[in-house]
Amino acid sequence: MKLLRCLLLLPLCAGILSAQSGAGGSATRPKITGLAKVAFKTSDLGKARSFYQEYLGLNVVDAPQGAAAAHVRVNDRQIVELVAAPNVPLDFPRLDHVAFAVEDVEMMRMYLKSRGIAVPEKLTKNVAGDLSFRVRDPNENVIEFVPRQVVSVAASPAAISSRLMHVGVAIGDLDAALHFYGDVLGFSEFWRGSGNPQSLSWVNVRVPDGNDYVEFMLYQEWPASDRLRGSEHICLEVPDMVKSEAELKGRALAPNGRALANIRTGVNGKRQLNLYDPDGTRVELMEPNTIDGKPRPPSTAPARKGEPRPAAAKL
Repeated sequence: MKLLRCLLLLPLCAGILSAQSGAGGSATRPKITGLAKVAFKTSDLGKARSFYQEYLGLNVVDAPQGAAAAHVRVNDRQIVELVAAPNVPLDFPRLDHVAFAVEDVEMMRMYLKSRGIAVPEKLTKNVAGDLSFRVRDPNENVIEFVPRQVVSVAASPAAISSRLMHVGVAIGDLDAALHFYGDVLGFSEFWRGSGNPQSLSWVNVRVPDGNDYVEFMLYQEWPASDRLRGSEHICLEVPDMVKSEAELKGRALAPNGRALANIRTGVNGKRQLNLYDPDGTRVELMEPNTIDGKPRPPSTAPARKGEPRPAAAKL
């Protein structure tokens, strides 16, 4: 009888253990499907809005709940968030946080907790009203995880781009970054680049369940403010750089924006064009393919470990 009772209770016990494993942080990572948002602090919200709306032709709407922010809609799943910060010091980083879309935010929180990553005790609502949470990567960049969702938006005929291809983040310790983004989050490295053979400059890692990627902007000494605003950047995909350049030359530049730079071919073999918003933050335009259709080999230059982010520059 006791044996029969134990056998009958086995499925129930297994179900309880399975539920406890899921609630207590199983090692299963939910899908990370892409870049959902990149947020920048701006000293003048009006000028920043003008740059993205009038110059780049993107739809800009006020953030919900009366927040001092605006949302630049690149497409139905990606936004650039402009956060009003009129009193932020000139040399303080403008990149506020990067958000990735995941299929289950709570599962992601519990997964990261199971991997020893410091996470908040519970989900909270962000500016958009979504339940989300934030962590810090090894270089103190703030990373947010938000629900995967698609919002119906009318495409602007003047939009210079319809895809946020990648975000650049400042990284001093490549090994630590590869462990966090690769071993823990499941991102895959697909290219390394350098401006010289003595030191590695960039490492690209793609989200595990999509095509968007993060570009590690490697440094040895913490960058000065002007260089940092070039490193912490977004990249918008354009199909034809010559056509995009011609369109931008016919538009009035937003106040305090820099004059249009020249088209150049990057080390990765793709045509690029750099723009700068009124705060000096770089917005890179890039074609999706190399100029000759051939991939460029990754750099073999050594990665040199950089200094930690200064306390005064921590978000």
